[in-house]
Amino acid sequence: MTPAPSTPDNATSTSKGQRILLLTGLAGAGKTTVLQVLEDLGWEVIDNFPMRMLKRLIAAGDEQAAPLAIGFDSRTRGFVPHRIIALAEEIAQRPATTLSSLFIDCATGELERRYNETRRRHPMAQDRPLGDGIRAERELLEPLRNWADMVLDTSALSASQLQQAIRERFSGGNGQSLNLTISSFGFARGMPPLADLVFDMRFLDNPHWVPHLRELTGLDEAVSSHIRSDEAFAASFGKIRDLLLTLLPRYQAQGKSYVHIAFGCTGGRHRSVFTAEEMARDLREAGFSPTVRHRNLGSPVADEIEGMEP
Repeated sequence: MTPAPSTPDNATSTSKGQRILLLTGLAGAGKTTVLQVLEDLGWEVIDNFPMRMLKRLIAAGDEQAAPLAIGFDSRTRGFVPHRIIALAEEIAQRPATTLSSLFIDCATGELERRYNETRRRHPMAQDRPLGDGIRAERELLEPLRNWADMVLDTSALSASQLQQAIRERFSGGNGQSLNLTISSFGFARGMPPLADLVFDMRFLDNPHWVPHLRELTGLDEAVSSHIRSDEAFAASFGKIRDLLLTLLPRYQAQGKSYVHIAFGCTGGRHRSVFTAEEMARDLREAGFSPTVRHRNLGSPVADEIEGMEP
């Protein structure tokens, strides 16, 4: 992504006022993907907005509202590049508005490959060869490309790489954080259907078979001490924690919004509960904000259930 040297970084600027990004580019270059990522980052997003109504939209805006991304291209009603540029420059002069622009570019050969793969019709190639339509659109959009603050060439980018590039450029520390859930459950009462990562803690000594611990849960200190005393706990817990601290930032970098980590034991009342609480504490110290849920904490104590060890 190549911003103009004299252009401030409006995406992460601390300037007050309504923040607006005008987004355009060649059909098939990735505009829709960019808008989807911006929406995930907390931006308000409008696509194919009639540019003649831009002044009215901005006049009705709220300076304290979320940043606004407006997508438009050659299919947009009233698409006349020099008029759009003049209108944008007029709006940029308003003291309560911070406006920037991004042009999504792509090589002609790569655009042809994408259209051939999807079998979609190019908007400017209705009655002519695909290459002619792409070249005609490129010529039409050239003034906007030259004017844009930033130009992003997606020719060599996969969809995932494009998403990551936009997140890195526009999150500005204001994007939505990873929604992390840590849960406990009992295998004897069924697997959690939507967990991303499941860890089986049934290799630890089961407090259920210790009479004075049976009616307690993993939230009680006596059960916690019993589990900690198992020589297998500390080493295994540390390795799971290190794995999660490696994986979670990678999930964030790939744009994953929700991650559910589940810890299971037989009945879901002792080992899994304690481990989930301990992991949530360590991940909070590492900067995450997990929600903790104990699915079977209130389930009845039953020897028949606890006897179902692996």
